[in-house]
Amino acid sequence: MARLFGTDGVRGEANVALCPELAYRLGWAAALYFGEKVQQNPLIIIGRDTRISGNLFESALATGICSAGGRVEIIGVCPTPAIAYLARTHKAAAGIVISASHNPFYDNGIKFFGGDGYKLPDAVEDEIESLVRRIEAGEKLPRATRENIGRIKRRKEYVREYIDFVQGTAGVQLNGLKVVLDCANGAAYDCMPRVLRRLGADVHVIHAEPDGININAGCGSTHPGDLQKAVLSSSADLGLAFDGDADRCLAVDHEGNLIDGDQILAILALALQEDHRLASNTVVVTVMSNLGLKLALAEHDIRIDQTKVGDRYVLESMSANGFSLGGEQSGHVIMNEFATTGDGVLTGLHLAKRVATTGKSLKELASVMTKLPQVIINVRGVDKLRAGIDNEITAAVADASHELGKSGRVLLRPSGTEPVVRVMVEAPTDTQAREVAERLAALVKKRLAI
Repeated sequence: MARLFGTDGVRGEANVALCPELAYRLGWAAALYFGEKVQQNPLIIIGRDTRISGNLFESALATGICSAGGRVEIIGVCPTPAIAYLARTHKAAAGIVISASHNPFYDNGIKFFGGDGYKLPDAVEDEIESLVRRIEAGEKLPRATRENIGRIKRRKEYVREYIDFVQGTAGVQLNGLKVVLDCANGAAYDCMPRVLRRLGADVHVIHAEPDGININAGCGSTHPGDLQKAVLSSSADLGLAFDGDADRCLAVDHEGNLIDGDQILAILALALQEDHRLASNTVVVTVMSNLGLKLALAEHDIRIDQTKVGDRYVLESMSANGFSLGGEQSGHVIMNEFATTGDGVLTGLHLAKRVATTGKSLKELASVMTKLPQVIINVRGVDKLRAGIDNEITAAVADASHELGKSGRVLLRPSGTEPVVRVMVEAPTDTQAREVAERLAALVKKRLAI
């Protein structure tokens, strides 16, 4: 049986692969686990993004938690990192986010944070999954009765606490800075404009009218075209784009050029180094990070620690080694001084702060690194689990790596969150990168077709 938890919680198409019955069992199992391991009548805080199915899973989870004697505080729509922050500050046993991040509206997901604000270790997820399987098998696990049945409270005011916290990390005003925000019709639609306006920025907002089905639809960090146009048409200093749950952020400079997560990491790394706040003078990156980032950091005597793809692996390295900055090309940036997970709102604020305090344009700040041409092809309709064991594919990757030598690299890996195999190639020219990537993608399609 496949593992219930993926790299970022439990995901699937709402009411198809991910049903309210499963959400109920997850809530029940979580309350049993945290009730035994963390606190009696465990407090679990729940937040969600703007998907139409969010209320469905919110109700199912809360019902499961209460049936096992847990207490529930429901926040409503809020960024994923807000739940990590609130679970920690309100001494909850856990936090739960209902979101499928950058996926289409018809998908949804359930992911957990511990009371420390960090994502759960695999071992804890496995214990919760074991309880879920026992419930599915009809085993009579404990239920609360009489006065021990859990209660539900609505805590919309908690979102203000998160906004206050993020604003307080800035330490400066942003008066005169003109910023366009693309909120992806998702979880950032209310809080991000409020943070920047409180600090005096001139804020223009697009895609901030969620209707339950327009989340990520042709907008946000996965579709930055509208933001690029809006920055140019309004003569803004910069633009910021978020994904559906606002745990990642990409940017656009005043000329409409996209600034990705690698470039944002470079900018923030130099800012922290300048303030003597870059712990161990090290930035944590993943194997997908552009080679140009590594070269740029090396020029400033900044070391890198490289992990597998996934913000949880970045976090593991940061926590184990005390590093203060890490992230992914996708815009997941973790500033460990302030947060225990990727936080797009926090990232966007500190990027805007860097522009305001240096007086430099975002384009100039981003020029610290030169991106090597990179082509990524997502191969669909294949058995992604065989990607690493097919001998012909393995040999082709080795040949391509030899062909590129030290001037480029190849990475072929199954996605942890989608049914695809990702083929990534970096090379001295875009033409060469595309030719190699398309050749490998065609082979993957041929060898692994379902």
